[in-house]
Order: sequence, then structure tokens, then C-alpha cells
Amino acid sequence: MQWFFAAERRVTRVALELSIVALAVIVALTFYQVVTRFVFGHPSAWSEVAARSAMMWMVFLGLAAAFRQGAMIAVDFLIDVGPKPLRQVLTIVIAIASLTFLALLIWFGTAMAFRVQRQNLAGLEVSIAWVYAALPAGALLAVPGVIARTIVSFTGQDDVRSGELKDVEGQI
Repeated sequence: MQWFFAAERRVTRVALELSIVALAVIVALTFYQVVTRFVFGHPSAWSEVAARSAMMWMVFLGLAAAFRQGAMIAVDFLIDVGPKPLRQVLTIVIAIASLTFLALLIWFGTAMAFRVQRQNLAGLEVSIAWVYAALPAGALLAVPGVIARTIVSFTGQDDVRSGELKDVEGQI
């Protein structure tokens, strides 16, 4: 089981770091857009589209860390005040609902990416499929975090965040 948690920590950490890089790209592209529009008077045709695309990747890559921490489904109150059997049932229901949601994102996100692969983003000569690929990629990276959180929560450990993930969180 340790190999699974080690692999999950690495996957979640890489996804979170890539999400942070995407945020930096969004900031740079938005700054560039503002400068070209208001300083030079000639707005860039591509930077807004690129920033929106990077935002989709940021959100869906960040999904892995959010699911690992249990930040996506807020039923903390019931888990905190309920008896142990209720907590265990809620943990399983949350895991099933989360995995179902992620499976739907993977399935329909992949289908959408294939469906639009011949279309290009406005202002860029890049297939829009690269943007839609954020849905299945982010969902796929979130699956190990959901499983790890469920295992850790079900075994009764209080701290569901790994040491490596805590280190990354402390840097943000």
C-alpha cells in the first residue's frame, strides 16, 4: 500500500505544481494583454484565448490536490458531528460520487476532445482539443487522490494530507 501512497503523492504534487505554473502563465498573458491594449493601443489577438486555455488547465490540474484534501465536497459538518458508522458511510458515498463524477469527466471530456480536434482556437493555430484535454487529464490525475483520501479517512487517520503535499501548500 505504501507504493500507492508514494505514487499518489507524486502525481498530486506534479499536478499541483503544473497548476501553479499555469497560474503564472495566466498572470503573464493577462499582463501582456493589458499592456498591448491600453499602453500600445493594439490589443493582442491571441493572449486572451491563451490565458483562458491556461485557466482551464490550471483548474483541472488543481482538481487533483482539491480532491486529495477533500475540498470539493463539503459535508464536513456531518462527518465531524456524526457517529463513526455515519462517518464511514458518508466517506464511502463521497468516494463513489467523486469517482463517478471523475469517470464522467474522463469519458465525456475525451469524447469532446476527439470531437473538436479539427477546430482551431481563435487567434491561435492550435487545436481546441488541447484545451478540452484538460478535462480528462485533470480528472484522471484526481482519481488516485480520491482513493487515497478515502483509504486514509476510512482508517481513521486525522491528517489526510501527506508530508510532501503539505510542503507544497506551505509554499503557496
